[in-house]
Amino acid sequence: MTIAIEIRDLRKTYPRNWAAPPCEALRGISLEIGQGEAFGFIGPNGAGKSTTIKLLTGAMRPSGGSLSLFGIEVTSPDARRGLGYVPENPNLPDYLNPLEILSMGLALHGCRVTNPKRHCMNWLERFGLDDVANKIVRGFSKGMAQRTALAHAMAVKPRLLILDEPLSGLDPVGRRDVTGILAEYKREGGTLFFTSHVLYDVERLADRFGLIYQGELKTIQSPNELVGNDEMVTVRSLGSAPVAQMTQEGNEQWHAELSRSALWTLLRDIENAGHKLIEVKPTLTLESAFMHYLSLDRDK
Repeated sequence: MTIAIEIRDLRKTYPRNWAAPPCEALRGISLEIGQGEAFGFIGPNGAGKSTTIKLLTGAMRPSGGSLSLFGIEVTSPDARRGLGYVPENPNLPDYLNPLEILSMGLALHGCRVTNPKRHCMNWLERFGLDDVANKIVRGFSKGMAQRTALAHAMAVKPRLLILDEPLSGLDPVGRRDVTGILAEYKREGGTLFFTSHVLYDVERLADRFGLIYQGELKTIQSPNELVGNDEMVTVRSLGSAPVAQMTQEGNEQWHAELSRSALWTLLRDIENAGHKLIEVKPTLTLESAFMHYLSLDRDK
């Protein structure tokens, strides 16, 4: 397997004023991400997510350890060939329009296409920006600026996408569309490294996720591994008749939390009671696991 991102004992220390000790933003994290993998990087504010991304993109130098992209140290400009990057708050040149920004990206990345304008317009259309392709970005909403930056990153045909809160500022329709584009990119073999505060997005997109807290990587798991660690499921149904083991939570809405071994019995009872099944899902979610790991760390 080709390694797209390799991080070894990565450390980053920020100096403070003369009276305070240095701030350890990263405390020796190590990580490998394979080509074609989607990796979600989660953690609370100040955990070290954005610092890691800045180091990966060469925007900062580490205090210790090493980073490489496709086997090339990030200190080399060659490491960033084929890299699409979108920060949490894109700082777009506000005197240009989206078409010009994408065209400039093609030129800077040396990305050759048969018809550059048509190629750029295709991506602007995918992100719902074709109607404003020739309007300067000054005055764009955060969501429009975010979509412009994402279209720019995709237009350069990246082999690796590094995204810091890629769905930030998007409305529900925009989130759905962008999630679909990223899922398609992953299916076609692209490598994705992204951070998100919305854990549902990580569950939908990531093959694995890493939880970072106070500069330390606490765990790396796949969503399937997370679910496999829990033996409880949640069931919801809709109906008028009561069902044993289920609790009424609203007008004709019922729910139950039970072991996997008892699930089939309950499903038969739901069917016999004439209920409509709404949902069956593992009780443990990425969000609950996130809070579990944080609580364990605080209890130390």
